[in-house]
Amino acid sequence: MTDTVAERAGTPHVLRHAEEVMGTVFSFDVRGGDPDGVRAALDTAVAQLHRVDAVFSTYREDSEVSRLAREELTPEECAPEVREVLALAAEAERVSDGWFSTRYRGTLDPTGIVKGWSAERAARAVAAVPGVCGVSVNGGGDVQMVGAPEPHRAWRVGVADPLRPGGLAAVVSAAGADELAVATSGTAERGAHIVDPRTGRSAVTDLVAVTVVTPRLTWADCWATAAFAMGSRAGLAWLESLPDVEGLLITAGDEVRCTGGLATRLG
Repeated sequence: MTDTVAERAGTPHVLRHAEEVMGTVFSFDVRGGDPDGVRAALDTAVAQLHRVDAVFSTYREDSEVSRLAREELTPEECAPEVREVLALAAEAERVSDGWFSTRYRGTLDPTGIVKGWSAERAARAVAAVPGVCGVSVNGGGDVQMVGAPEPHRAWRVGVADPLRPGGLAAVVSAAGADELAVATSGTAERGAHIVDPRTGRSAVTDLVAVTVVTPRLTWADCWATAAFAMGSRAGLAWLESLPDVEGLLITAGDEVRCTGGLATRLG
């Protein structure tokens, strides 16, 4: 883990922290607030991430999710977080007409929602510290932003171009939004890991990446996964139908398709 503390004249106190957890890195950027209060909240948020990892890991035989999948526990016997996540996942499955699912190759696997939910929860917890004006939490490339880093300046997130390593496909701005999240699903970094719930096998579509922009990272993560599995035409139409959701879809043929309101979020 690493920490960076910075302060410039006329700007809010800055605390940055990176934590290895859930097989990836969660990066925090916190602006404003009492440094001791921010540090305490950040420590609590990081501890919660490790707790979530222990509860939800499908790689640990003793995790509650693994035991639930083996029917050694019921949802009522699990931690409250498990029931919360399963309820959110059920809603995601309903809204996506089954294109998002926690049944991975025939067994329970809620990891498709847990990372985004965890980052969103952590960002909100730290943002609740008195005096904090902005928080950004990046969980393995998916970002939850709350508030603003400085007066008259918004959080901005670069969206990687999956066909041009090192390049950007777009830059998303959180200007005017109290909360904004950006999540990307695709094959560029993890290969064909997204499953088609209808077949239980890797999704075969014309897409290489889907980026979703919406207030909550829990849903951004789910909607990006579901839209990718649908393919570019159905995925774009579905994203257009969702309120407060914008999307950027990139095909293997280097075609870029966007929802109608995405341009208002670029900058």
